[in-house]
Amino acid sequence: MDRCILHSDLNGFYASVEIVRDPSLRGKPVAVCGVESDRHGIVLAKSQEAARAGVKTGMVNWEARRLCPGLVCLPPHFDDYLRYSRIVRRIYERYTDLVEPYGMDECFLDVSGSRALFGDGVCIAENIRETVKAETGLTVSVGVSFNKPFAKLGSDLKKPDAVTNISRENFRRIVWPMPVESLLYVGPATRRKLVARGVRCVGDIVRYGEENMSALLGKCGRQLYAFAAGHDRSRVMHTDFAAPIKSVGHGLTFTSDLYDDGEVGQMLLFLAQDVEHRLRTAALHAGGVELGVRDTDLAVRQYQRVLPASTRSALRIAEAALELFRENYGWRRPVRALTVRAIRLSSAEESRQCLLGPAEEQLCRDETIGAAVEGVRSRFGKWAVAPAALLGMEKVPGATSHDVILPGQMYV
Repeated sequence: MDRCILHSDLNGFYASVEIVRDPSLRGKPVAVCGVESDRHGIVLAKSQEAARAGVKTGMVNWEARRLCPGLVCLPPHFDDYLRYSRIVRRIYERYTDLVEPYGMDECFLDVSGSRALFGDGVCIAENIRETVKAETGLTVSVGVSFNKPFAKLGSDLKKPDAVTNISRENFRRIVWPMPVESLLYVGPATRRKLVARGVRCVGDIVRYGEENMSALLGKCGRQLYAFAAGHDRSRVMHTDFAAPIKSVGHGLTFTSDLYDDGEVGQMLLFLAQDVEHRLRTAALHAGGVELGVRDTDLAVRQYQRVLPASTRSALRIAEAALELFRENYGWRRPVRALTVRAIRLSSAEESRQCLLGPAEEQLCRDETIGAAVEGVRSRFGKWAVAPAALLGMEKVPGATSHDVILPGQMYV
Protein backbone atom coordinates (compact mmCIF):
# COMPACT_ATOMS: atom_id res chain seq x y z
CA MET A 1 0.00 0.00 0.00
CA ASP A 2 1.22 3.49 -0.87
CA ARG A 3 2.35 5.87 1.81
CA CYS A 4 0.04 8.74 2.69
CA ILE A 5 1.85 12.07 3.04
CA LEU A 6 0.26 15.41 3.90
CA HIS A 7 1.67 18.90 3.51
CA SER A 8 -0.15 21.45 5.63
CA ASP A 9 0.39 25.15 4.91
CA LEU A 10 -1.07 27.88 7.14
CA ASN A 11 -2.63 30.51 4.86
CA GLY A 12 -1.17 34.03 5.05
CA PHE A 13 0.23 32.98 8.40
CA TYR A 14 1.60 36.22 9.85
CA ALA A 15 -1.38 38.27 8.64
CA SER A 16 -3.84 35.62 9.84
CA VAL A 17 -2.32 35.66 13.34
CA GLU A 18 -2.60 39.45 13.42
CA ILE A 19 -6.31 39.19 12.56
CA VAL A 20 -6.80 36.60 15.32
CA ARG A 21 -5.04 38.96 17.74
CA ASP A 22 -7.27 41.86 16.63
CA PRO A 23 -10.62 40.63 15.22
CA SER A 24 -11.52 44.19 14.15
CA LEU A 25 -9.11 43.64 11.23
CA ARG A 26 -11.24 40.82 9.81
CA GLY A 27 -12.41 41.62 6.28
CA LYS A 28 -9.81 44.39 5.86
CA PRO A 29 -6.72 44.29 3.63
CA VAL A 30 -3.88 43.56 6.06
CA ALA A 31 -0.15 43.23 5.46
CA VAL A 32 2.64 42.41 7.89
CA CYS A 33 5.59 44.53 6.83
CA GLY A 34 9.23 44.97 7.74
CA VAL A 35 10.50 48.23 9.21
CA GLU A 36 11.32 50.75 6.51
CA SER A 37 13.86 52.63 8.64
CA ASP A 38 15.88 49.39 8.91
CA ARG A 39 15.64 48.86 5.12
CA HIS A 40 13.43 45.82 5.60
CA GLY A 41 10.38 47.59 4.22
CA ILE A 42 8.81 44.72 2.31
CA VAL A 43 5.57 42.78 2.69
CA LEU A 44 6.16 39.62 4.74
CA ALA A 45 2.56 38.33 4.58
CA LYS A 46 -0.83 39.56 3.44
CA SER A 47 -4.49 38.75 3.98
CA GLN A 48 -6.74 37.45 1.19
CA GLU A 49 -8.30 40.91 0.81
CA ALA A 50 -4.86 42.43 0.27
CA ALA A 51 -3.92 39.67 -2.16
CA ARG A 52 -7.04 40.35 -4.24
CA ALA A 53 -5.91 43.98 -4.51
CA GLY A 54 -2.60 42.83 -6.00
CA VAL A 55 -0.39 42.90 -2.90
CA LYS A 56 2.30 40.21 -3.02
CA THR A 57 4.79 38.86 -0.51
CA GLY A 58 8.19 40.49 -1.05
CA MET A 59 6.70 43.67 -2.52
CA VAL A 60 8.08 46.94 -1.11
CA ASN A 61 5.72 48.70 1.29
CA TRP A 62 5.14 51.82 -0.79
CA GLU A 63 4.17 49.77 -3.85
CA ALA A 64 1.73 47.71 -1.76
CA ARG A 65 0.09 50.90 -0.43
CA ARG A 66 -0.18 52.28 -3.96
CA LEU A 67 -1.98 49.15 -5.15
CA CYS A 68 -4.21 49.02 -2.06
CA PRO A 69 -4.76 52.52 -0.59
CA GLY A 70 -6.68 51.15 2.42
CA LEU A 71 -3.95 48.64 3.31
CA VAL A 72 -3.39 48.17 7.04
CA CYS A 73 0.37 47.73 7.53
CA LEU A 74 1.43 46.07 10.77
CA PRO A 75 4.84 45.28 12.27
CA PRO A 76 5.65 41.60 12.83
CA HIS A 77 5.15 39.92 16.22
CA PHE A 78 7.36 36.85 15.87
CA ASP A 79 6.79 35.54 19.38
CA ASP A 80 3.07 35.23 18.66
CA TYR A 81 3.73 33.55 15.31
CA LEU A 82 5.99 31.00 16.99
CA ARG A 83 3.37 30.35 19.69
CA TYR A 84 0.62 29.68 17.13
CA SER A 85 3.00 27.53 15.09
CA ARG A 86 3.53 25.31 18.14
CA ILE A 87 -0.20 25.13 18.88
CA VAL A 88 -0.97 23.98 15.33
CA ARG A 89 1.87 21.46 15.40
CA ARG A 90 0.37 19.91 18.52
CA ILE A 91 -2.88 19.46 16.56
CA TYR A 92 -0.96 17.61 13.85
CA GLU A 93 0.60 15.36 16.50
CA ARG A 94 -2.85 14.08 17.46
CA TYR A 95 -2.82 12.18 14.16
CA THR A 96 0.82 11.09 13.83
CA ASP A 97 4.21 11.43 15.48
CA LEU A 98 5.84 11.83 12.04
CA VAL A 99 5.58 15.61 11.78
CA GLU A 100 8.44 17.40 10.01
CA PRO A 101 8.44 21.23 10.07
CA TYR A 102 9.18 22.98 6.78
CA GLY A 103 9.34 26.51 8.11
CA MET A 104 7.20 28.12 10.79
CA ASP A 105 3.94 27.78 8.85
CA GLU A 106 4.39 24.49 6.94
CA CYS A 107 4.72 20.85 7.97
CA PHE A 108 4.92 17.45 6.31
CA LEU A 109 2.96 14.63 7.99
CA ASP A 110 3.19 10.90 7.33
CA VAL A 111 -0.23 9.51 8.25
CA SER A 112 0.28 6.11 6.61
CA GLY A 113 -0.10 4.32 9.91
CA SER A 114 -3.02 6.46 11.06
CA ARG A 115 -5.54 5.50 8.39
CA ALA A 116 -6.98 2.60 10.38
CA LEU A 117 -7.89 5.04 13.17
CA PHE A 118 -8.85 8.24 11.33
CA GLY A 119 -9.79 7.25 7.76
CA ASP A 120 -7.98 7.87 4.50
CA GLY A 121 -5.62 10.78 3.82
CA VAL A 122 -8.32 13.13 2.54
CA CYS A 123 -10.45 12.45 5.62
CA ILE A 124 -7.50 13.14 7.94
CA ALA A 125 -6.65 16.33 6.02
CA GLU A 126 -10.24 17.57 6.32
CA ASN A 127 -10.25 16.84 10.06
CA ILE A 128 -7.01 18.78 10.48
CA ARG A 129 -8.32 21.69 8.43
CA GLU A 130 -11.53 21.92 10.48
CA THR A 131 -9.76 21.46 13.84
CA VAL A 132 -7.15 24.14 13.15
CA LYS A 133 -9.87 26.60 12.18
CA ALA A 134 -12.05 25.79 15.19
CA GLU A 135 -9.27 25.91 17.79
CA THR A 136 -7.06 28.72 16.50
CA GLY A 137 -9.09 30.77 14.01
CA LEU A 138 -6.42 30.11 11.36
CA THR A 139 -6.93 28.32 8.05
CA VAL A 140 -4.75 25.73 6.36
CA SER A 141 -4.42 24.33 2.88
CA VAL A 142 -3.50 20.64 2.86
CA GLY A 143 -2.01 18.58 0.05
CA VAL A 144 -2.50 14.80 0.16
CA SER A 145 -0.29 12.50 -1.88
CA PHE A 146 1.98 9.46 -1.86
CA ASN A 147 5.20 11.49 -1.56
CA LYS A 148 6.45 14.80 -0.18
CA PRO A 149 6.97 16.82 -3.41
CA PHE A 150 3.44 16.14 -4.68
CA ALA A 151 1.90 16.78 -1.25
CA LYS A 152 3.54 20.22 -1.25
CA LEU A 153 2.30 20.90 -4.77
CA GLY A 154 -1.19 19.94 -3.62
CA SER A 155 -1.22 22.44 -0.75
CA ASP A 156 -0.25 25.19 -3.22
CA LEU A 157 -2.99 24.38 -5.74
CA LYS A 158 -6.02 25.50 -3.71
CA LYS A 159 -5.88 28.36 -1.21
CA PRO A 160 -7.15 29.24 1.28
CA ASP A 161 -8.76 26.62 3.51
CA ALA A 162 -8.78 23.67 1.10
CA VAL A 163 -7.67 20.07 0.62
CA THR A 164 -6.20 18.75 -2.65
CA ASN A 165 -5.51 15.08 -3.37
CA ILE A 166 -2.77 14.12 -5.86
CA SER A 167 -2.80 10.35 -6.36
CA ARG A 168 -0.96 7.87 -8.54
CA GLU A 169 -3.98 7.87 -10.82
CA ASN A 170 -4.20 11.64 -11.36
CA PHE A 171 -0.70 13.09 -10.83
CA ARG A 172 0.20 13.10 -14.53
CA ARG A 173 -2.94 15.05 -15.36
CA ILE A 174 -2.52 17.52 -12.45
CA VAL A 175 1.24 17.88 -12.00
CA TRP A 176 2.83 17.44 -15.40
CA PRO A 177 1.26 20.54 -17.02
CA MET A 178 2.51 22.75 -14.14
CA PRO A 179 5.52 25.06 -14.79
CA VAL A 180 8.89 23.63 -13.74
CA GLU A 181 9.33 26.29 -11.02
CA SER A 182 6.42 24.67 -9.17
CA LEU A 183 8.73 21.84 -8.08
CA LEU A 184 10.82 22.00 -4.93
CA TYR A 185 14.36 23.34 -5.48
CA VAL A 186 13.66 24.88 -8.90
CA GLY A 187 14.70 28.50 -8.49
CA PRO A 188 15.19 31.19 -11.14
CA ALA A 189 18.66 30.02 -12.21
CA THR A 190 17.60 26.38 -12.57
CA ARG A 191 14.45 27.41 -14.39
CA ARG A 192 16.49 29.39 -16.93
CA LYS A 193 18.72 26.38 -17.63
CA LEU A 194 15.72 24.11 -18.11
CA VAL A 195 13.70 26.52 -20.27
CA ALA A 196 16.76 27.07 -22.50
CA ARG A 197 16.49 23.35 -23.36
CA GLY A 198 12.76 23.39 -23.92
CA VAL A 199 11.89 22.03 -20.47
CA ARG A 200 9.06 24.33 -19.45
CA CYS A 201 6.64 22.15 -17.49
CA VAL A 202 7.05 19.32 -15.00
CA GLY A 203 6.14 16.68 -17.59
CA ASP A 204 8.94 17.95 -19.82
CA ILE A 205 11.44 16.93 -17.13
CA VAL A 206 10.30 13.31 -17.45
CA ARG A 207 10.38 13.49 -21.23
CA TYR A 208 13.87 15.05 -21.16
CA GLY A 209 15.07 11.97 -19.29
CA GLU A 210 17.04 11.17 -16.15
CA GLU A 211 20.44 10.99 -17.84
CA ASN A 212 19.98 14.33 -19.59
CA MET A 213 18.84 15.94 -16.34
CA SER A 214 21.91 14.53 -14.59
CA ALA A 215 24.21 15.83 -17.32
CA LEU A 216 22.62 19.27 -17.05
CA LEU A 217 22.27 19.68 -13.28
CA GLY A 218 24.22 16.82 -11.69
CA LYS A 219 22.79 15.26 -8.53
CA CYS A 220 20.07 17.93 -8.41
CA GLY A 221 18.98 16.91 -11.93
CA ARG A 222 18.44 13.30 -10.86
CA GLN A 223 16.49 14.48 -7.84
CA LEU A 224 14.23 16.70 -9.94
CA TYR A 225 13.61 13.81 -12.33
CA ALA A 226 12.57 11.62 -9.37
CA PHE A 227 10.25 14.37 -8.13
CA ALA A 228 8.60 14.84 -11.53
CA ALA A 229 8.21 11.11 -12.22
CA GLY A 230 6.68 10.42 -8.81
CA HIS A 231 9.63 8.28 -7.66
CA ASP A 232 10.62 10.26 -4.57
CA ARG A 233 10.82 8.14 -1.40
CA SER A 234 12.20 10.67 1.09
CA ARG A 235 10.71 10.06 4.50
CA VAL A 236 8.99 12.40 6.92
CA MET A 237 11.12 12.75 10.04
CA HIS A 238 9.86 12.13 13.57
CA THR A 239 8.58 15.17 15.45
CA ASP A 240 11.58 14.98 17.84
CA PHE A 241 14.17 14.80 15.05
CA ALA A 242 16.82 17.51 15.12
CA ALA A 243 18.86 17.89 11.95
CA PRO A 244 22.64 18.08 12.45
CA ILE A 245 24.03 21.60 12.32
CA LYS A 246 25.90 22.10 9.03
CA SER A 247 26.67 25.81 9.33
CA VAL A 248 26.33 28.69 11.77
CA GLY A 249 25.87 32.21 10.44
CA HIS A 250 24.59 35.70 10.93
CA GLY A 251 23.57 38.26 8.32
CA LEU A 252 22.37 41.85 8.35
CA THR A 253 20.95 44.50 6.03
CA PHE A 254 22.44 47.85 7.01
CA THR A 255 20.52 51.09 7.51
CA SER A 256 22.73 52.71 4.85
CA ASP A 257 25.16 51.32 2.30
CA LEU A 258 28.82 50.50 2.96
CA TYR A 259 31.39 52.21 0.75
CA ASP A 260 34.87 51.04 1.78
CA ASP A 261 36.87 48.15 3.23
CA GLY A 262 37.00 49.80 6.65
CA GLU A 263 33.21 49.80 7.01
CA VAL A 264 32.99 46.25 5.70
CA GLY A 265 35.67 45.05 8.13
CA GLN A 266 33.84 46.61 11.08
CA MET A 267 30.56 44.98 10.10
CA LEU A 268 32.20 41.60 9.52
CA LEU A 269 33.65 41.71 13.02
CA PHE A 270 30.22 42.64 14.39
CA LEU A 271 28.63 39.65 12.64
CA ALA A 272 31.46 37.31 13.63
CA GLN A 273 30.85 38.12 17.32
CA ASP A 274 27.44 36.48 17.02
CA VAL A 275 28.86 33.54 15.04
CA GLU A 276 31.42 32.87 17.77
CA HIS A 277 28.69 32.95 20.43
CA ARG A 278 26.60 30.41 18.51
CA LEU A 279 29.60 28.14 17.92
CA ARG A 280 30.40 28.17 21.62
CA THR A 281 26.78 27.51 22.55
CA ALA A 282 26.73 24.48 20.22
CA ALA A 283 30.27 23.35 21.25
CA LEU A 284 31.51 23.53 17.66
CA HIS A 285 34.58 24.72 15.76
CA ALA A 286 34.64 26.13 12.23
CA GLY A 287 36.97 24.70 9.61
CA GLY A 288 35.94 27.24 6.97
CA VAL A 289 34.21 30.55 6.39
CA GLU A 290 31.54 31.57 3.88
CA LEU A 291 30.87 35.21 3.02
CA GLY A 292 27.68 36.47 1.40
CA VAL A 293 27.53 39.97 -0.11
CA ARG A 294 24.39 41.72 -1.38
CA ASP A 295 24.97 44.91 -3.34
CA THR A 296 22.66 47.84 -4.00
CA ASP A 297 21.17 46.05 -7.03
CA LEU A 298 20.21 43.20 -4.65
CA ALA A 299 22.58 40.81 -6.46
CA VAL A 300 24.05 38.24 -4.05
CA ARG A 301 27.55 36.76 -4.30
CA GLN A 302 29.00 34.06 -2.07
CA TYR A 303 32.62 33.15 -1.43
CA GLN A 304 34.21 30.38 0.68
CA ARG A 305 37.59 29.45 2.06
CA VAL A 306 39.06 26.75 4.28
CA LEU A 307 40.76 27.98 7.46
CA PRO A 308 44.35 26.86 8.22
CA ALA A 309 43.09 25.47 11.55
CA SER A 310 39.62 25.08 13.01
CA THR A 311 38.57 27.91 15.33
CA ARG A 312 35.62 29.74 16.81
CA SER A 313 37.40 33.06 17.32
CA ALA A 314 35.35 35.99 16.04
CA LEU A 315 38.55 37.81 15.10
CA ARG A 316 39.88 34.92 12.98
CA ILE A 317 36.51 34.38 11.31
CA ALA A 318 36.18 38.12 10.55
CA GLU A 319 39.74 38.29 9.19
CA ALA A 320 39.09 35.37 6.84
CA ALA A 321 35.80 36.92 5.69
CA LEU A 322 37.49 40.28 5.02
CA GLU A 323 40.23 38.58 2.99
CA LEU A 324 37.53 36.88 0.92
CA PHE A 325 35.84 40.23 0.36
CA ARG A 326 39.03 42.01 -0.71
CA GLU A 327 40.04 39.19 -3.05
CA ASN A 328 36.68 38.86 -4.78
CA TYR A 329 34.35 41.84 -4.54
CA GLY A 330 36.09 44.66 -6.40
CA TRP A 331 33.65 47.39 -5.30
CA ARG A 332 31.48 47.31 -8.39
CA ARG A 333 28.66 48.72 -6.26
CA PRO A 334 28.16 49.73 -2.63
CA VAL A 335 27.28 46.96 -0.18
CA ARG A 336 23.76 46.69 1.19
CA ALA A 337 24.00 43.50 3.28
CA LEU A 338 26.56 40.99 4.53
CA THR A 339 26.37 37.43 5.87
CA VAL A 340 29.17 35.58 7.66
CA ARG A 341 28.81 31.83 8.01
CA ALA A 342 31.00 29.25 9.76
CA ILE A 343 31.17 26.02 7.71
CA ARG A 344 32.98 22.65 7.84
CA LEU A 345 31.92 22.32 11.46
CA SER A 346 33.39 19.86 13.94
CA SER A 347 32.73 19.10 17.58
CA ALA A 348 34.84 21.01 20.10
CA GLU A 349 35.76 17.63 21.62
CA GLU A 350 37.30 16.35 18.39
CA SER A 351 41.06 16.56 17.97
CA ARG A 352 42.23 19.13 15.45
CA GLN A 353 45.28 19.66 13.29
CA CYS A 354 47.77 21.79 15.20
CA LEU A 355 49.77 24.62 13.66
CA LEU A 356 53.48 25.17 14.22
CA GLY A 357 55.12 27.71 16.52
CA PRO A 358 53.58 31.12 17.21
CA ALA A 359 50.44 30.41 15.14
CA GLU A 360 49.43 27.59 17.49
CA GLU A 361 50.17 29.74 20.53
CA GLN A 362 47.94 32.48 19.09
CA LEU A 363 45.09 30.01 18.56
CA CYS A 364 45.36 28.91 22.18
CA ARG A 365 45.30 32.54 23.34
CA ASP A 366 42.25 33.21 21.14
CA GLU A 367 40.43 30.29 22.75
CA THR A 368 41.30 31.38 26.30
CA ILE A 369 40.32 35.00 25.69
CA GLY A 370 37.13 33.97 23.87
CA ALA A 371 36.03 31.74 26.74
CA ALA A 372 36.63 34.53 29.26
CA VAL A 373 34.71 37.08 27.17
CA GLU A 374 31.82 34.63 26.72
CA GLY A 375 31.63 34.18 30.49
CA VAL A 376 31.45 37.93 31.10
CA ARG A 377 28.80 38.41 28.43
CA SER A 378 26.68 35.57 29.78
CA ARG A 379 26.48 37.44 33.11
CA PHE A 380 26.35 41.10 32.07
CA GLY A 381 25.07 41.17 28.49
CA LYS A 382 26.35 41.16 24.93
CA TRP A 383 28.04 44.55 25.13
CA ALA A 384 29.67 44.14 28.55
CA VAL A 385 32.90 43.41 26.66
CA ALA A 386 33.39 44.34 23.01
CA PRO A 387 36.19 45.32 20.63
CA ALA A 388 36.74 49.07 20.49
CA ALA A 389 36.35 48.83 16.69
CA LEU A 390 32.65 48.16 17.21
CA LEU A 391 31.87 51.38 19.06
CA GLY A 392 29.63 53.87 17.29
CA MET A 393 28.17 51.64 14.58
CA GLU A 394 25.60 53.94 12.99
CA LYS A 395 24.70 51.62 10.13
CA VAL A 396 23.55 48.65 12.23
CA PRO A 397 19.77 48.58 12.86
CA GLY A 398 19.05 49.17 16.53
CA ALA A 399 22.71 48.95 17.55
CA THR A 400 23.35 49.96 21.16
CA SER A 401 27.08 49.31 21.28
CA HIS A 402 27.72 53.04 21.72
CA ASP A 403 25.68 53.17 24.93
CA VAL A 404 27.81 53.19 28.07
CA ILE A 405 26.08 51.49 31.02
CA LEU A 406 27.64 52.23 34.40
CA PRO A 407 28.02 49.21 36.73
CA GLY A 408 25.61 50.66 39.27
CA GLN A 409 22.90 50.97 36.60
CA MET A 410 23.04 47.38 35.36
CA TYR A 411 20.45 46.15 37.82
CA VAL A 412 18.19 49.21 37.98
